Amino acid sequence: MLENTCAMGTRDKRVDAYIEKSADFAQPILRYIRELVHEACPEVEETIKWSMPAFTYKGMYAGMASFKEHCALNFWKGSLFLPGPKEKDGMGGFGKLRSLNDLPPKKTLLGYLKEAKRLDDEGISVERPKPSKEKKDVVVPPFITAAIKKNKKAQATWDGFSNSHKKEYVEWITEAKTEETRNRRVQQMLEWLPEGKARNWKYERC
Repeated sequence: MLENTCAMGTRDKRVDAYIEKSADFAQPILRYIRELVHEACPEVEETIKWSMPAFTYKGMYAGMASFKEHCALNFWKGSLFLPGPKEKDGMGGFGKLRSLNDLPPKKTLLGYLKEAKRLDDEGISVERPKPSKEKKDVVVPPFITAAIKKNKKAQATWDGFSNSHKKEYVEWITEAKTEETRNRRVQQMLEWLPEGKARNWKYERC
């Protein structure tokens, strides 16, 4: 999965696949961010975390993602150096990125990336709130539950899934704009579940 780019840094072919499968508007944004990350921190290593491209350097460094109509860039320790609110109208500290113009100037963004590297080099950490121990059940529409019950292997996989995996399937199916698309996604789910596959199995580490 990994390719060497220099003495220490790596690129991950799964990130290539993620970018290629992203919307046309998102691809240049993701490629631009990726190249700047490697320019600012040549030792950075790529991986996939939470089904999205992530960059690590002495720990979590930064991450990026694409959605239907926007992209996002976030820094693991962004709260220590990014100006203004850290959560705007989208994930990360830069709001919803719909074009390269939504990003800060190259010099500014490189400065943020180098500052993130400096924090990692100096071992400076950021305090994060402890996650709630309370588990919230995912609300599964009856038509999804009924479809899964018809296949014992699918049901077994579903019962063993975490709430996050169940939520990924539920959101993917219920966000379909037409009934035809929704039914097609249900059938795809019923093909993947007996094989033990999560919704984003293609991006998970082997």
